[in-house]
Amino acid sequence: MADYHFVYKDVEGASTEWDDIQRRLGNLPPKPEPFKPPAYAPKVDADEQPKSKEWLDAREPDELEDLEDDLDDDRFLEQYRRMRLAELREAAKAAKFGSIVPITGSDFVREVSQAPSDVWVVVFLYKDGIPECGLLQTCLEELATRYPATKFVKIISTDCIPNYPDRNVPTILVYNNSAVKGTYVGLQKFGGKRCTPESVALALCQSEPVLNDGQSGGDSSRDNVIEGVRRKFIEKVVAQHEEREEDDDSD
Repeated sequence: MADYHFVYKDVEGASTEWDDIQRRLGNLPPKPEPFKPPAYAPKVDADEQPKSKEWLDAREPDELEDLEDDLDDDRFLEQYRRMRLAELREAAKAAKFGSIVPITGSDFVREVSQAPSDVWVVVFLYKDGIPECGLLQTCLEELATRYPATKFVKIISTDCIPNYPDRNVPTILVYNNSAVKGTYVGLQKFGGKRCTPESVALALCQSEPVLNDGQSGGDSSRDNVIEGVRRKFIEKVVAQHEEREEDDDSD
């Protein structure tokens, strides 16, 4: 007959009163901590995670083609559609204006004086046939495109101010919160007949955050405008210098 014997194993972490006494006397080592398995964390599938615009922009054409093969078409297209709609909504918030709007004297209060308090309005007073007005309008048209959160309007000078002398046009009035914040008569403060969109932008933003691209606000917007204008000015100077060098080489 075989000799059987049993070894009793208590619940893990359990201890007898005798063992507790021995441990307090230092005769036994400290009781080990009961085993606790790590919390369950499901494996994250990278393909299941939403793809940001930056992630998509960083993909090579071959990788994008692989995505179309690997991912479910409906799910991928729906995700991309939602992302594009969000981008368009953000762009629409920023692009409130984007061009010079012609107005008449009867429109002035509604379009200028009653504009929202967070909107800066650049009012361009002009007369047809005056070369300086055409030059400044060209600059303002470019600025209106660059800074779509700033409102640009133009009005014939005598429609805005009766008997306004032609010698004072072009004139720019800057409005905010129903008040005139700046007045610019002629082209002198913009660099004269050599004025550029950059020189006009610098003059308008010297003391107030007049120009706003819709991406920032307050003083930070003014600083961004000034820095951007300086950068564009340098780029133009470099481009003109390179063009002159190419012309010299061709000769």
